[in-house]
Amino acid sequence: MAVPDLPELEELQRIAEEGAPYLQVTRLCETEAGGRRFPVDAFCLGNPDPSLPAAGFFGGVHGLERIGTQVVLVFLRGLLARLQWDSVLHRQLESVRLVFVPLVNPGGMWLGTRANPNGVDLMRNAPVEARERVAFLFGGQRLTAQLPWYRGRSDAPMEKESEAVCRIVSAELLPRPFSIALDCHSGFGLRDRIWFPFAHTVMPPHHLPEIHALMRLYDQTYPHHKYVFEPQSRQYLTHGDLWDHLYLRATAETQQRAFLPLTLEMGSWLWVKKNPRQIFSRRGLFNPGPLHRLQRVLRGHLLWLDFVARAACGYQRWSLSEEDRQRHQRQAVVRWYWGGQA
Repeated sequence: MAVPDLPELEELQRIAEEGAPYLQVTRLCETEAGGRRFPVDAFCLGNPDPSLPAAGFFGGVHGLERIGTQVVLVFLRGLLARLQWDSVLHRQLESVRLVFVPLVNPGGMWLGTRANPNGVDLMRNAPVEARERVAFLFGGQRLTAQLPWYRGRSDAPMEKESEAVCRIVSAELLPRPFSIALDCHSGFGLRDRIWFPFAHTVMPPHHLPEIHALMRLYDQTYPHHKYVFEPQSRQYLTHGDLWDHLYLRATAETQQRAFLPLTLEMGSWLWVKKNPRQIFSRRGLFNPGPLHRLQRVLRGHLLWLDFVARAACGYQRWSLSEEDRQRHQRQAVVRWYWGGQA
């Protein structure tokens, strides 16, 4: 099938061809927009043994947020380049599985819309209802696809792109003793943020101690980093969050395995502040404009993505005893739920 004129898909095709000795490529589904068909593919590296940990990297859930896909692509491309010479990376991949779905919503990206070609916001599409009050429309609505943040009909199955993410996560991440998923977005705030569940309630997740321990590791390893770590509920609540749905599914099966879904929310308001003319472009609200700024953003997140992969690989070295869990639980509650600062 010929690749449509979407640069991110063309790069994915090149990556699939050049990374053939190392990558396992799985076609998750195909979507259609404007009479064209677009593939949604998963790219896997490393050891498939389900007894080993895994990290997943996702982008392009919202079609307007091309920068999320581009960050994942740059990281994946760098890993493939390192495999030509980096013996340490080869040893790392013997002990971890890395999963990439860089472009979840290619139809929406081709159309230049946040939603998929059916007009559904994939991050409002899961069967999860907020426990507390959400903002009108913004928190997810079922009125019409002509308005933003449309969830889809209540009696309809999830969109095929949402189902594709659920299938690859269920196959590659959830069965493992430890896994992290990182979903790359933009469009909120002046700071780069790392969000963790929940989006449907202000209550903390069961694995809050593990999340706090992971954040402390990053604080200690890179003490001058730029990220704000916080639960998504600290900023807003929504219906239908896809990662809440997957986390609830995972913990309903067992709480012995740890699945930590995280979101990199790039602070695109800063890009608009530096270049106010971007406000007149829908894509300009979600993506860095000038080439030098795009390159800086792409470079700036590689350390975090690499940390996620390494933290998953070495999870047993920082796994928590019951006493450690209680201590991290107390610290996390004070930091994030009792008015503490992130």
